[in-house]
Amino acid sequence: MKIFNTIIELETSDGISIHNLTPEIEKLLAQNSLLNGYALIFSRHTTTALAINENEVRLLEDIKGHLDKLAPKERKYLHNDLHLRIVPPDEPINAHSHLMAIMLNNSEYIPIVAGKLALGTWQSVLFFDLDGPRKRTIFVQLCGE
Repeated sequence: MKIFNTIIELETSDGISIHNLTPEIEKLLAQNSLLNGYALIFSRHTTTALAINENEVRLLEDIKGHLDKLAPKERKYLHNDLHLRIVPPDEPINAHSHLMAIMLNNSEYIPIVAGKLALGTWQSVLFFDLDGPRKRTIFVQLCGE
């Protein structure tokens, strides 16, 4: 079995941003010539997440609105009491982003069949930055033969 590890780097925009990773993962898959196996995609940050869903602009806006309702930025959160804990000088006020992230996944595991991701017709691998703008990294491990 072959194993390929790589990092995808992204510069994200302000607030919640959603990025389709599918083309980049498919490109990595083609470069490494795997026919059968799996792709593990892992988010390396506590205020980011991954999901497999439809990459449709209006749906993505609905998702952002839904997440904002579940964890509104304006609400009072204990994590945001920076004066009560030891933090770096550039520590953001971001409890809402952590709460959004725990409602989503931090990894996705996708079968590779006949050299392709075994995603459904409308499925894409989506990366959510819930606390941008930031420089983010996503770990990708491709395993198989």
